[in-house]
Amino acid sequence: MTTVERPSTDATELHPVDRDLFRALLRRQATSVTVVTAVARATDPACLGGIGAPIRAGFTATSFTSVSLDPPLVSFCLGVTSSSWPVLARAEHVAVHLLAAGQREAAAVFATSGIDRFAAYPDWTPGPFGVPLLTGVLARLLCRVVHRVPAGDHTLVIAEPLALGDGGDGEPLVHHQGGYTTAVKPVPA
Repeated sequence: MTTVERPSTDATELHPVDRDLFRALLRRQATSVTVVTAVARATDPACLGGIGAPIRAGFTATSFTSVSLDPPLVSFCLGVTSSSWPVLARAEHVAVHLLAAGQREAAAVFATSGIDRFAAYPDWTPGPFGVPLLTGVLARLLCRVVHRVPAGDHTLVIAEPLALGDGGDGEPLVHHQGGYTTAVKPVPA
């Protein structure tokens, strides 16, 4: 395997890195933990409530980032095999919630497959456009989806913030080495 420490002089020898090694390396990056929520209208008559009934989705994401300040844009990624993808593929609006250090339960619930996440985590209220809004978060962005970009086995969702909510000061929940932790106090630059 070619590494940065032992670079190949022949670019034809370079190949995409092994998936498992790539994942192991990325686990070293500390990221903020967010929950993204959305709602879309049912298109299947067999859906509870029939065509047009609201269907909620929410998932834990560690891929949230700012994209642009002018215009303000943010992004996150979601796997196309995720149970939340059918709703996110049609949702016009989403809410991104930056979780506080004490919200490990929210992160775990929204990362669990095969459950009704909104029943398992009842600390939410319906917001504008019917988007579920979690309570007790550090910050919240209500956004309009502007682009969905296929990217391998995921889709990169780019969204424009329409409204912001600041939950106040507090420690963020951080994902690092496959688990949740709190942030280390910042060191002045």
